[in-house]
Order: sequence, then structure tokens, then C-alpha cells
Amino acid sequence: MAQIKITWKKSCIGRPSYQGRIVQSLGLKRLNHSVVHEDSPTIRGMVNKVQHLITVEPVE
Repeated sequence: MAQIKITWKKSCIGRPSYQGRIVQSLGLKRLNHSVVHEDSPTIRGMVNKVQHLITVEPVE
């Protein structure tokens, strides 16, 4: 299955609390931290909710 690299780029300060919880549940700890996840519908749903705070790249 394909993988995606997710990098946290913008702060959650001043955003609704659920967005901070989504970023945390993706495994991101601090700004500019990156994680690799399988490209599944669950992960894609979380990415779509906070797409303005993160960047997503495919991993080859």
C-alpha cells in the first residue's frame, strides 16, 4: 500500500480544539515534525480536516 509523509507546518493556536487533537492523533509532536503513514481513508479524512496546517507528500 502507498505511504504518505505528513509534515506539521502551522500552529494550532487560535484554531478550534478538534484540529489540535487531529494533529496530535496523526503523531505530530511539534512544528516541522514529519511522520509517515499508510495512505488509508481514515488518515486521508484526518488530513482533509487540517490540510491548512500540514503538508502531504507521497513516499516512494
